[in-house]
Parts: sequence; structure tokens; C-alpha cells
Amino acid sequence: MSRRLSLLGLLGAGLIVVGAMTGCASGAASAPSSAPPTQPDATASAEPSPVEAGWLNGGRSIALVTWGSSSCVVQVTEEPAVADGVLTVDLADRPGTECTRDMVPRPTLVSLPEGIDATADLEISVTGVVTGKTTLPGLADAVTPPSATDFAPSAGWIGDSLVAILTYGSSSCPPSVETVAAQGDSIAVGFATPPADQVCTLDIAPRVSLADVSELGETEATSLILSGGDVTVDGPVSIIGTR
Repeated sequence: MSRRLSLLGLLGAGLIVVGAMTGCASGAASAPSSAPPTQPDATASAEPSPVEAGWLNGGRSIALVTWGSSSCVVQVTEEPAVADGVLTVDLADRPGTECTRDMVPRPTLVSLPEGIDATADLEISVTGVVTGKTTLPGLADAVTPPSATDFAPSAGWIGDSLVAILTYGSSSCPPSVETVAAQGDSIAVGFATPPADQVCTLDIAPRVSLADVSELGETEATSLILSGGDVTVDGPVSIIGTR
């Protein structure tokens, strides 16, 4: 079921983490509203909302950022299509989800169709429970995507204040960003330690997190140093795209 998403302002600063394309949606790091959860309204029509996007996985995927409830991360309903140079992504609420009445940026992982040139600007049209349009600037240089079995983390700029981070692991236990700090020509991102009694499914799925780097100012960082949260990474992770 869908519900009306009325944007009253772009709220929230600090560290914000939401769920990935698969598995259970996680909450944002910012405190949710004290208002009780609501069920999505199937009769409501979506209003145009701000949307942003960033390259991931060497240009083979994007993180699509929309605004809404932190507990109701939207999902792609079908394979995105390209027509007349425009990528159309249809989004839907996850069935049976209760939504908190907060308003945060939420990343949804979108796998791109074959043939998209990541070095060219990409026009994106979002339909479904969230509607909007954005243009993602092309990568300055071609990036070689990792193989599908590498499960290597990747990162991409989302505007000038957010970095999308793609990691792999249990779909039911996405990592939560806890700390962000400048570290030389990199940004150090620390994931929170999972609760000792947390039970996770034994699958390996892509999970997208958001790190808010706005408090670091005009950083020239080109990579992330990831730690904590049971995230396995070998060395710095390049941040692709344009800030």
C-alpha cells in the first residue's frame, strides 16, 4: 500500500542510515518522531518530491535517495527501463510495513540496465509512491566495476553532504553509521557494533547506508576508511561521482 509523502522541508542532519534494496528496512540514526506508526494509505497519490542519486558499484548501480519515513524504505517494483535517454524507476512501499512519522533521506539500490554509459549524464524519472526527477552527472573517468562475486564495498557522492556506501552481508542486519571523521585525504566511517543478541539471516545481500559528511566542510577526500559493524573491507574505498 502507498501513502502520501508531503515534504514539509528537508529535515535532519548528522548521521543517517537506512535500509538497502533487499531485506528488512533499518531505522535512521536521527531520532524518530514520537508520533505513532501509521500504515501506508493505498488511496493516496504521490506528490513530487526531491530525489537525488549517486553512482555505485563502478557505475553498474545507483543509490536513489528519496525522502520519507525511516521505517518505510521504498523498493523498486520492476526492472528500470530506459527510453529517450531517461531512466524510469518505479517505487513502491514494502507490504505490511508500519511507518514512523519522521522525514529522512532513504537510499534504495537500483541496478542499471545494460548499455548505460556511466561517463554521460543520466536523467532519472521516479514514479510510484514517490515521484520526482533528477539528473546524475556522469563520471569523469570510466570505472571498472567489480565482478558480481567480489562483494566489494563501494561508495558514491550524493550531492555535497551525503555519501552512499554499498556493503554486502546479511539482508536483515544492515550496518548503521555511527561516526564520521576526516582522516587525511579520506573520510573515516565507523559502523555501530551490532547488539550481542542480534539474530541475522545467513544470506549475502547488498545493503546501502548513508553517511552525512556535511559537518566536515569542504573536504577534498576521495576515499572512505570503513571500520566496525562486522563490515569486511580491504583498504580504502574510493568515492566515485561528483560532490
